Amino acid sequence: MHPPEQSPSAGRKVDGVMDAVRARIASRALVQGTRLPSIRACARAMGVSKSTVVEAYDRLAADGVIRARRGAGFYVAAHAPPLDLAGIAPRLERAVDPLWVSRQALDGAASVGSPGCGWLPADWLPQQALRRGLRGIARASAEELADYATPQGSPALRALLARRLAERGIDAPPARIVLSRGVTQAVDLLCRLLLEPGDVVLVDDPCYFNFLALLRAHRVRVVSLPRDAAGPDLSAFESALREHRPRLYLTQSALHNPTGGSLSAPLAHRLLQLAEQTGLTIIEDDIYADLDATAVPRLAAFDGLRRVVYVGGFSKTVSAAARCGFIALREDWVEPLLDLKVATSFGDDRIAAALVHGVLADGGYRRHLEGLRERLALATGQTLRRLRGLGLSCAAPPAGGLFLWCALPSGIDSAELARRALARGLLLAPGNVFSASQGCAGHVRVNVSQCQRPEVFERLEQALEDCARAGDAGAGISARNLAAGAPPSRRSGSPGR
Repeated sequence: MHPPEQSPSAGRKVDGVMDAVRARIASRALVQGTRLPSIRACARAMGVSKSTVVEAYDRLAADGVIRARRGAGFYVAAHAPPLDLAGIAPRLERAVDPLWVSRQALDGAASVGSPGCGWLPADWLPQQALRRGLRGIARASAEELADYATPQGSPALRALLARRLAERGIDAPPARIVLSRGVTQAVDLLCRLLLEPGDVVLVDDPCYFNFLALLRAHRVRVVSLPRDAAGPDLSAFESALREHRPRLYLTQSALHNPTGGSLSAPLAHRLLQLAEQTGLTIIEDDIYADLDATAVPRLAAFDGLRRVVYVGGFSKTVSAAARCGFIALREDWVEPLLDLKVATSFGDDRIAAALVHGVLADGGYRRHLEGLRERLALATGQTLRRLRGLGLSCAAPPAGGLFLWCALPSGIDSAELARRALARGLLLAPGNVFSASQGCAGHVRVNVSQCQRPEVFERLEQALEDCARAGDAGAGISARNLAAGAPPSRRSGSPGR
């Protein structure tokens, strides 16, 4: 006698349980030897019958994924597959998630332009100073060209950085500065130093999208705070501190990515008061510092590097090819951080540090920055006028930096727009890749330095027309938000609020 045939609905439920177990193993929430929830507990948690769970567990056991122990339940049998960051992310359209946006930008997928990328065109960077620096490196000793660097990094560059930080009101002697291979490695090292899987980390919403990808890799719980150009919502910040007891807050005080805004002094003081009261550590990413000609307060300057760890780098103003960043932190954390750095990367990039030092010490670097800020200001005005002509709006044009945070015409989904733009050779950065809550579908981030070709606006206009003709505007947003379990898009013109 054959067993009764399973209905399509029941089959989908069994597949759903199996997929959920495999996903938890892939994300390392369940590791080899871990006991799975009981059949009764799993059925209750997933809203299915016990027979559905029995069938799913039996199939997983037959596949060798789990193993049954008589009288003791089911246990993870297999080693987890390689970590799949896209697989453990919220269920977004893969074509427009943060990792995909980065990959498309780095692989040079756009043939017309890349206003969605986060860096300057090569000819906006100090090419002559870079070439002089490389010639100087070529004359270095054999040991300097071949040997490992010390873990803390070049003493000459750290001394120069200490002087530059003092100009921003940040007291960080060379002994409290650790070099890194860019800001991403700096934040990664700090997460390794300060976090355990399951800890809560606060981020702005919207925020730099690679923060979200990096935090997923550390298996922490991300809680997002509504933010606009003026800064994070203080009431939401206080509520998150009470409810979640977070370990870290990862933020940018000046020229925030993507909104372009900067904190006011009163808001900065209040954030630090709350951090002091609750034991919160703040990582302040100031990667765009050299593009900021204002006197915007830095949290690290007010705090004296007690609860704030300050990180920066030079990929935006010197060269992204020379991976060099730095961390300024409290004295008693320096040695543990150096041990961790040795364990994960052994030494520092001596050649990149020498090149960056050569450029920063070059007499023309400050003039380069002055010219760069003027060029960006001109590009911002020109780009803003062209975007407004296409129906986009920017509620608060930034005081400097690379980015405009733009609201799209009503009903246009930025993810759909990004797909259609890429088909026309134009790379965009849609709003929801910056949003943990998935509440920025009606926005895009635009890099003004990458909008100098007329074709950029021509292709953007065509992509907007493609969306309108296809009738994709509203339905796409609704379907994706439901799939991700996210709230509907925030109203136009109110990013992060």
